[in-house]
Amino acid sequence: MAWRLRLVPEKTNIDFFRIQWVTFGASVVAVIASIVLWAVVGLNYGIDFRGGTTIRTESTSPVDVAAYRAALETFGFSDVAVTEVFDPAFRDDQHVAQVRLSPIEGEESVTPEVILQVEQALQVVDPSITFPSVESVGPKVSQELILTAALSVIAAVAGILVYVWLRFEWQFAVGAVVALFHDVIVVVGIFVLFQIKFDLTTVAALLTILGYSVNDTVVIFDRLRENLIKYKNTPLRDLMNLSANETLSRTIMTAGTTLIALTVLLVLGGDVIRGFIFAMLMGVILGTYSTLYVAKNIVLMLGVKRDWSKPAGGAGGPAGTQFGTPKADTPANG
Repeated sequence: MAWRLRLVPEKTNIDFFRIQWVTFGASVVAVIASIVLWAVVGLNYGIDFRGGTTIRTESTSPVDVAAYRAALETFGFSDVAVTEVFDPAFRDDQHVAQVRLSPIEGEESVTPEVILQVEQALQVVDPSITFPSVESVGPKVSQELILTAALSVIAAVAGILVYVWLRFEWQFAVGAVVALFHDVIVVVGIFVLFQIKFDLTTVAALLTILGYSVNDTVVIFDRLRENLIKYKNTPLRDLMNLSANETLSRTIMTAGTTLIALTVLLVLGGDVIRGFIFAMLMGVILGTYSTLYVAKNIVLMLGVKRDWSKPAGGAGGPAGTQFGTPKADTPANG
């Protein structure tokens, strides 16, 4: 007999609604707190959204942030930020920093001539310094990127809303979209709380989170619809618990393997992709949580139709999904 690893028992009977108001209330508080933090503190926007120039430096000597800033004071930049970058993958003699420059008052951008002068000034401070990369974004482009990023997230959520509505019922669509908003807003709130750089790669992570979260939600919704047809007299709350328990092994395996890969990338992937990976990591955790404790709660509050049946000829249930003839009035588990 082949040996198989089981992370959860073959049959479980977990009551996911036992503390439903505590979990749902915690989600509401987290969303409100994230919005308040966003409004009061604000995101730490990267160069993509703020405009300006970011110079990445590398040296065999330790980074002296104060000396770097002093060397740049004479240029008259409206804002100068010097940040040392730490990474376990760096060599012992590899010291990396990021110098972010906002344009001089009255100028729209930092010119190539000024960038050359900045590099020369930093080389006076540390002769071993090199400049692996320089990124510049103008204010007009940064504003367009902010608008495009917001529209892309809204379009993705709208598309998911329509898909789930057509695939199931409007109650399922509302539950799925509320869960998606929960995931995105709380991830943004975490970025605000820890002032992690928010740039275009983070937006890409948010869009990926939307896809991951709705996939997990649809799996449970699909099982719930099957059970709604099989067990017509069972309370909706019990059927939701049954559906979540029946798909629990799949949920844990999917989330677990994804988290392992993301954790390895977070530790060893380097600082360039760390923001993207951190957003993905938080998104997978929140997406799994919101599927069980946000989307299902919304559907339970709204209620669903209980008159689905198998049409003559076996054409299937809603949206063409086929189901077997109901055999029981009560579920075998849960």
